[in-house]
Amino acid sequence: MFIQTESTPNPATLKFLPGQAVLGTGTADFPTADTAGSSPLAERIFKVQGVAGVFFGADFVTVTKAEGVEWDHIKPAILGAIMEHFQSGQPVMAGEASAPAGHADHDGEDSEIVEQIKELLDTRVRPAVAQDGGDITFHGFDRGIVYLHMQGACAGCPSSTLTLKMGIENLLKHYIPEVVEVRPVAA
Repeated sequence: MFIQTESTPNPATLKFLPGQAVLGTGTADFPTADTAGSSPLAERIFKVQGVAGVFFGADFVTVTKAEGVEWDHIKPAILGAIMEHFQSGQPVMAGEASAPAGHADHDGEDSEIVEQIKELLDTRVRPAVAQDGGDITFHGFDRGIVYLHMQGACAGCPSSTLTLKMGIENLLKHYIPEVVEVRPVAA
């Protein structure tokens, strides 16, 4: 098994490409070791000292390292953990656990606007940020303000504010006049 690695715009996060499906659909975010209980793969990666976060996409795993840890010291152990997992035949997600759909539900008078926001995120934004090992999902919409949840390499990325404000906010404002601002939310 050959696992490729790619850097991401976030220097604390690396993207690992095992050459096979990780999650068939959706994404799964494990911002701490305590949240990894539903995934044997995430648990295995968190056993590597210095791992601070794990995120799964359709065909990739992104790993965020703790501050003060060097990639040269933990990358071989992460590669080994991923390889061991896929060779073990264990599932990526345990039991009935499945990847969340992504976007938060929203109903009410703004539901038509929210559907447009989700459609733009799904067709224009999410494919682009997946290339960088992350995901951005809809969290809420209130009085013209769109709240988005940043995951994987996007969470804590130095360029995420620029991406959010200059990229996503401008895109949404262009297509949906009711949007006045875009803000990130914590997990």
